[in-house]
Amino acid sequence: QVQLVESGGGLVQAGGSLRLTCAGSGATFSNYAMGWFRQAPGKEREFVARISWRGGSTYYADSVKGRFTISRDNAKNTVYLQMNSLKSEDTAVYYCAADSKRAGDSRSDTKYDYWGQGTQVTVSS
Repeated sequence: QVQLVESGGGLVQAGGSLRLTCAGSGATFSNYAMGWFRQAPGKEREFVARISWRGGSTYYADSVKGRFTISRDNAKNTVYLQMNSLKSEDTAVYYCAADSKRAGDSRSDTKYDYWGQGTQVTVSS
């Protein structure tokens, strides 16, 4: 099993930046592809970004492409989401998730095996 803990959320003005961190423990972190998802009030959880197990491939939702960057440090069992040029519509609870399918593009939350508890990001306009 993998335990995941997100941090780094908060309140930021539109146009600002935040970096989210997801720390993993309990299993070999590098065996998993990692994803970030988000859920806004009254909306379904949606895919944000994904990174393959070695970090060689990344995938982004169109809504964040060019503004967000996903990265990982397997030596630290950590995955990051750098969020720049934030917009009010980025306001949501952000979750990291681990997928035992280590490579390829997977954007459905049903494909991920383990989840963190989430961290709130609020962007004020």
